[in-house]
Amino acid sequence: MTEAEWLAATGPTPMLEFLRGKVSDRKLRLFAVACCRRVWHLLPDERSRKAVEVAERYADGKAIGEEVLVALSEAKKVKGFRRQVTGIRHQTPKLAAALSLSLNTEQRFLIHVAGNTACLTEEKDKPDAQEQHLQSELLRDIFGNLFRSVSVDPSWLTSDVRILAEGIYQDHAFDRMPILADALQDAGCTNDEVLNHCRDTSLTHVRGCWVVDLVLGKE
Repeated sequence: MTEAEWLAATGPTPMLEFLRGKVSDRKLRLFAVACCRRVWHLLPDERSRKAVEVAERYADGKAIGEEVLVALSEAKKVKGFRRQVTGIRHQTPKLAAALSLSLNTEQRFLIHVAGNTACLTEEKDKPDAQEQHLQSELLRDIFGNLFRSVSVDPSWLTSDVRILAEGIYQDHAFDRMPILADALQDAGCTNDEVLNHCRDTSLTHVRGCWVVDLVLGKE
């Protein structure tokens, strides 16, 4: 995949294949979580939602052991859950919710879950093109432009910047991203990719956002 293809992609599959073996399990799992949250209205059962919430904490090492196994077991009891993980016609958002919690650490498995499951609606038997396009935007939010490395200058990491970034991450308060841009600029950041990403109100930001992760030192 070229840089131009990455930036223009309107579906997650080729992007996820390109990412395989290059990125952390944490970010892939957060992408799976973000996909599930995109179809939250199709997960009315609290057990499915609980699985996604536990998966999000599990990605950051804050949910381990029995809690993970219990949440996964309960999610598999939801009416409409299907066990098949191959074949697009056998996948549902309920399956995506459960599989976002899989203890399988093989990236290819997480790619399959994130890219092919959560983008489906209950009424359709094939991926929804609009949802897939939104998933590609999520991937660019989480991973940025892998063809152009951006490193953080320690001088940017003022107390204001750190506090803002931590609050955005913990509270899912991504409406504060433009404020983070202002704080970074005040700290001396002149990187257009960083500042423009924070200020672009057309973007959907999620946990794992590459700028927030960059500031917080997360991989």
